[in-house]
Amino acid sequence: MSGYSQTSEPIVFARDCAAVMVPQGQEVTLPAGQNGYITQALGGSFTVFVDGNLFRIRGEDADAIGKQAPATLTLDEHAGDDEVEKLVWQQLRTCFDPEIPVNIVDLGLVYECTLEKMENGKRRVSIRLTLTAPGCGMGDILVDDVRNKVESIPTIAESDIEITFDPPWNHSMMSDVAKLETGML
Repeated sequence: MSGYSQTSEPIVFARDCAAVMVPQGQEVTLPAGQNGYITQALGGSFTVFVDGNLFRIRGEDADAIGKQAPATLTLDEHAGDDEVEKLVWQQLRTCFDPEIPVNIVDLGLVYECTLEKMENGKRRVSIRLTLTAPGCGMGDILVDDVRNKVESIPTIAESDIEITFDPPWNHSMMSDVAKLETGML
């Protein structure tokens, strides 16, 4: 991704804002008054182009760039496992690689997702996923994003997120939607 384009939305940071440099994964603070451009706004987080670099802004910090934070999730208190699992998959579809405008499910990065009930009635979710490349600096950031989003689901008390490279990811694992979005179909 080259950063700024004709469709990028100009922004000015209203306050100091935590950000993660893409693809290095380094955490930084972008200062109030900093100019930039939103290059991707998917899944409740934002990729911004500032001074020749890309940064990821969490949804909770959306106000710093004049945007709304994502809505809080709700779930019927009597929801069954099927409803909770459906919501987990919906949340996984809100997790995006900051450089690729396709969610991790359609990219084929999620290998396994299971729910189990704990003794206290809450649930634990276990997710095995991979990255598009083993050396990706955004791996820890992606895991945190997945963890935060699935643990924001009512009744889920904890998550176990495992990154694996067996089998290694390849383009054939992408959905047709992802292939079309990335020009590979």
